[in-house]
Amino acid sequence: MNLPPLVQTFVLHFGEMGSRWGINRTVGQIYALLYLSKEPLNAEDIVERLGVSRSNVSMGLKELQAWNLVRLQHKPSDRRDYFSTPDDIWQIVRTLVEERKKREIDPTMTLLREVLMQEPASAEERHAQDRMREMHDLFELLTGWYADVQRLDTERLVQLLTLGSKVQKILEMKDRLFVVPGSKKSRRDDAKEK
Repeated sequence: MNLPPLVQTFVLHFGEMGSRWGINRTVGQIYALLYLSKEPLNAEDIVERLGVSRSNVSMGLKELQAWNLVRLQHKPSDRRDYFSTPDDIWQIVRTLVEERKKREIDPTMTLLREVLMQEPASAEERHAQDRMREMHDLFELLTGWYADVQRLDTERLVQLLTLGSKVQKILEMKDRLFVVPGSKKSRRDDAKEK
């Protein structure tokens, strides 16, 4: 690698993490390099700095483009393609989460909906459907929450994330003010009345 030590440390780590996130090590390194770069880089720049083959760089850039994680740019009187990452880290995270949702959650939800529409043929299938319904309901709840969070502007999202455990206190206060049907408190009160 032809990188300053601090940059190389980050790039190598991102490559290792990339393989844990289900992407090729080189793709993770390319992304880290582009993320840290002040200027957009072309494929030759990336080859030179990472010391990997041109074909690996081309395939890695295609994968990052498919994930909508890099921007393609052109410079006047230069026919080469240049690549950069969005400047806003929050936009990068939002894009990454959206792309993972499209690739992992949405197909699973489609399958679950199809399977839950079928008539179970045995007790074993009824049990399996009950378990799948639990998973479907959880994913449905999470995707609804995700859609709400995606609509938040970044400032509000940061506020939400910094609340941390304070959310529990807010929910406890809400429970004292309003009894929600189906909540644990409501069920305890119903049990006491019987």
